Amino acid sequence: MKHIGQDTKEKIVRRFARHVNPGKADTFTAYDMQFIFGRREGPYVWDAISGKRLINCHCNGGVFNLGHRNPKIIQALRNSLDELDIGNHHLISEQRALLAEKLARLMPGDIDCTVFGVGGGEAIDLAIKLARGYTGKFKIISALGGYHGHTGFALATGDEQYRAPFGPNLPGFVQVPFNNIDAFHQAMDDETAAVIFETIPATLGMPVPHPDYYSKMSEICRQSGALLIIDEVQTGLGRTGKLWGIEHYDTVPDMIVIGKGLSGGIYPMSATCFKPEYMDFFRKNPFIHISTYGGAEVGCPVAATVLEESSKPEFLSHVRELAGLFKEGFDHLKKKHPRILVGLRQLGLMMGIEMVNEDCGPLMTKSCYDHGILAIYANNNKHVCQLLPPLIIDKQVAKQIIECVDLALKDTAEFLGLK
Repeated sequence: MKHIGQDTKEKIVRRFARHVNPGKADTFTAYDMQFIFGRREGPYVWDAISGKRLINCHCNGGVFNLGHRNPKIIQALRNSLDELDIGNHHLISEQRALLAEKLARLMPGDIDCTVFGVGGGEAIDLAIKLARGYTGKFKIISALGGYHGHTGFALATGDEQYRAPFGPNLPGFVQVPFNNIDAFHQAMDDETAAVIFETIPATLGMPVPHPDYYSKMSEICRQSGALLIIDEVQTGLGRTGKLWGIEHYDTVPDMIVIGKGLSGGIYPMSATCFKPEYMDFFRKNPFIHISTYGGAEVGCPVAATVLEESSKPEFLSHVRELAGLFKEGFDHLKKKHPRILVGLRQLGLMMGIEMVNEDCGPLMTKSCYDHGILAIYANNNKHVCQLLPPLIIDKQVAKQIIECVDLALKDTAEFLGLK
């Protein structure tokens, strides 16, 4: 059965607008970006109707770290379907146990236990529930301009624009400026249950924290009895050149939350991973948290394959090598486009193109699209356009991305009169 390109683009857009999201349809129509995912392979996606090809440098925030339809991931799911289905979340699961054991081997320090979910927001909610349940405290500190998802507690930790339409924020949630240890220290008190930060906040424009930021934060948490939760939904699984972004900061948090890339772009999977002492809460309350599809058995071999591929030393070395190529390329672009390009915010292939004003991000998104790149601006800092290529690209594709960015910067600068 053919799934792609069953109708004209006009019919597809009209159906989407009527039954799914008219606002999105109107937005992309206004910007002449009515791209409809069709064929997809490796770093590329093609429009279902026109055949226009894009290099996917958005990657759904890291979902496609291993590229679209990675053959090893596809094969893992096919093999899984021969024997498995969702399973039953109430019962003991061989597949969940195997995947959790693999995660324990790969996690930093003594992070040894896992509860699985379907998406990142669900995994963040569980981390906050566990922190409050274990500590008996209520206060949660997060970063101004951060983003942890659109569900419940996750929404309460994020930027105000995402929760304002739904009324006042939940009590107990406090936000402080990112990368400001003094402001963080002042917000901490004996009633703080947990602190939650993205290693590098993508939606805030990828600010790279000071080298000792997290080690100092961890020490303050220990002194106050608060738990440190690190959101690795986007920075995890090799994106920064190490398996976990927090490894760059010589810090072992109390919990690490992962998602997106754990799916391999094929089967939804997220995980809340934590130190064994916090399992005491679930030992006393074994059915206090459930997720019908979290850690679905049919998806566990898929996630296990993602972990195997992402943790290979040669894979991580490749990411670091590409990071050096992008750094060199953007050093050149900064000299070529001094009126618009401030620089590249970068840790591995977690990259943000920083520009001179907040008009640049949206315009750069459109210019990149016109030149064959899917790259989305950071909604909480529109000076920055996110650049998240698949980690499996080769040097030739990396150079092609830099060339396209060069053209997009030129067009954006001209449109803004910054020549």
